[in-house]
Amino acid sequence: MLEGKACVEDTDMPVKMQMQAMAAASQALDLYDVFDCRSIAAHIKKEFDMRYGGGWQCVVGSNFGCFFTHSKGSFIYFTLESLSFLIFKGASSPSSLPKG
Repeated sequence: MLEGKACVEDTDMPVKMQMQAMAAASQALDLYDVFDCRSIAAHIKKEFDMRYGGGWQCVVGSNFGCFFTHSKGSFIYFTLESLSFLIFKGASSPSSLPKG
């Protein structure tokens, strides 16, 4: 496990799931080179698909922009070491967005 501590920037995930996201990121960083963002993201996505069902997405990098729709309670954006991590479960359609 890495010595660094994750810093959550934004989330609507339950705390237990947040802890799993950060643990999966730390494990991936132990397994892969920090520059292999694709393998790191794939590792985290597969972990979340296995634990919480399919449909998870993961973006890892040091400089990226994004715009997406996610299922309620399935979003986290955090930094760990020199990388940022975005994990979310995609919403199936605009009708799944909260009203109001």
